[in-house]
Formats: sequence, C-alpha cells, structure tokens
Amino acid sequence: MRAQLRQRFRSSGRQRGGRRRAAPVAVAVAGGIMTMGALAPPAASAAASPDTVQQGLNALVHTDGLPAALASVKNHDGRARTYTAGVGDLATGSKVPRDGQVRIGSNTKTFTAVVVLQLVGAKKIGLDAPVDTYLPGLVRGEGIDGRRITVRQLLQHTSGLPDYVKHLGDDVRYYDPRDLLDIALQHKADFAPGTKWEYSNTNYVLAGLIIQKVTGRPLAEEIDRRIITRIGLRHTYFPAPGDLTIREPHPKGYYQDSAGAPLRDGTESDPSWGWAAGQMISTNSDLNRFFTALLTGRLLPAAQLAQMRTTVPAGYPFGSGARYGLGLVSTPLSCGGVYWGHGGSTTGYETRGGVTDDGRAANVAVTIQPPGKTTMRRVESVVDTALCR
Repeated sequence: MRAQLRQRFRSSGRQRGGRRRAAPVAVAVAGGIMTMGALAPPAASAAASPDTVQQGLNALVHTDGLPAALASVKNHDGRARTYTAGVGDLATGSKVPRDGQVRIGSNTKTFTAVVVLQLVGAKKIGLDAPVDTYLPGLVRGEGIDGRRITVRQLLQHTSGLPDYVKHLGDDVRYYDPRDLLDIALQHKADFAPGTKWEYSNTNYVLAGLIIQKVTGRPLAEEIDRRIITRIGLRHTYFPAPGDLTIREPHPKGYYQDSAGAPLRDGTESDPSWGWAAGQMISTNSDLNRFFTALLTGRLLPAAQLAQMRTTVPAGYPFGSGARYGLGLVSTPLSCGGVYWGHGGSTTGYETRGGVTDDGRAANVAVTIQPPGKTTMRRVESVVDTALCR
C-alpha cells in the first residue's frame, strides 16, 4: 500500500522515466504479487481481423506488457463500439469487463471546472476575482497570497501554488481537503501568479473548497446534481469518504514499487488524496458522453464554454502541442485539428481521450500506470487512431 502513494496522478498522469520496454505480463501469483513473465495474456475481444483500435490495444498488452486495456469509440454519426484486451484479473485470468469502471484520476478536474464555470454563469463566482473573495485569509504561505491569485489562475494552473501531491510521502490514510491544502502551504510558491504555467493539483483542491463555500453543499453532491444526474452518467460517481471499492464490474488495477518490480493489486485504495483533483470513478463510455455534452453546450452557457476553451501552452506532463484551458486540454491530431479532453492517472489506472468538434469521441483506459513515456505515448496513439480513422 505504501508504494501506491508513490504512484500519484500527474495532470493527465504521464510518468517520468526513460525508454523501457516492459516484458509481457503472465499470471504468476505468489501472495497476491504478480510478476512480469514471458507469456502475454490473450486479448479478451480480439477478432480474426481486428481493426486498428483493437490492434492498438492488443499491442499495449502483448508488446508493452500492460495487464489490460479498454476503449470506447463513438463516430460523429453516434455509432459507438467498445473494445477490450488482456485480462481483468491476473490472479484468475478473468475477462476484462466491457466498458468496465475505472478510477479516472485527473479527469475529475474537468468536472470540478464545469461546476465552477456554472457558478460563474450564475454570477456567484467571478473568474478574475481573488481566491480571498471566497476563502478569506486561508491561502497564505511563502510567496503565497490568496489576495493575488484568481479563480481563473487556479483552473488554468497559472497560480504558482506548489503541488501537494509531491509532498504526501507514504502515509496511507484518509485526507480531508484542508489537510491537502495545508501540505501545499508548507512549501514556497513555485512562481508569481500569472507569470507561467505549471500543473498543480492544489489548484483544484482550492476550486473544490470554493464550490463548497459558495453553494453550502459538498462538492460530491454538486458534481452529481449539476453534471452526473443532469446528463445521465449512469456509471460515474464520486466515492464517499471511506469507500475504497469500485462499485460495478471493473478490471483490477496494478502498480509497481519500482521499474521491473512485481505487480501488486492496487484496485482498492483510499482516493481521498485526489478529491476535487482526482477522486472520481467512471467508464470510457461515460467519459465520452461527458465530454461530448460539455463541448456541445449542454453543461455550460456559450460564454463560459468559450472561456473554458481559451488555452495557454501546456508543458509537462502533456505532450507536444497540447494547450490547457480551464480544466480542459486541446491535443493535436495526426489527421489535423485537435481533440478536447483531459486524461487521468491514479493508483492502478491511466485514462486518455476526448472529443472533436465534429462529434467523434474516444477514451482509452489501461490498468497500470505505464512505466515510461514510450508506452504512455502508445496509449495516446490509440486515441489518435480512433479519432482519425
């Protein structure tokens, strides 16, 4: 469990590390620990002549050694298809549940940003108002002053606030949102507000606290009422305090203490350290539905959606050409244009995907945080393939 806390989500979750080819995963169980072996698990839904998306998922399992990969793809005409590869449980060899639930990590940030922007549209929050307007005196530290940080800078990662995730250590427990903020405020600012871009999960903890202060309701209830119920996301939820499980059929998620170490089951874990920045659970299809509803104006007034889509260049952990709006990322496509989404990383799971302006949607999930940038880029390439084919 301690190692799980070293596998923090990073923005969309890409990990540092050099090029490394992972051996395929075999079922080799000893005391709940899986090792990397010479035999790859079979693709759960591979056809005799698989299409390019299925081929991409198969390669992630057989070549890159990921336990399982899942995808959901929707064409611009609304036709949808789900895919799986690998095994859902290395101990039993069970199939990957089609469109199974996964922890979606930093995709949660887009949900949080939508609620903030709904409140902006209702004139209950000002995008360019200081954080102190809503949380007076709370945000103070070395080089840190909530009177000089705006709500917009929180949502766009231009606040300069240090990222609490980097300083959590190995303490496995429930974290209250104020605990996470306090950890961040023990460290000096990364830069003066508005002077550069750098990803910090602390920004979204503060955004969640502002939502709660303005509405007088828990963040989870506001996300459920304003988004999940509104657009019918039947397999999406914000885990309650103390809920370590995943409710519906799901593939197990795995982690490693270090590169080359045995795989461990990290499916059940306390997600409270993610809160407004990364606590939610969903499916690939529900994420496609969410981002489609967002981009087609079902969740935000036109003015607030335009603000959300106003971007600045984004650095690590996003790829070349990516730009960050207000909780929304644009990523270039090899066939031209961009897709809009976010991506997420948390213990046991990685997700990537988004939607295009003409209605295409794709989301891919894998059941381990890939051990290097090369494998992560191949996960992203499956998204590109699905949206460009």
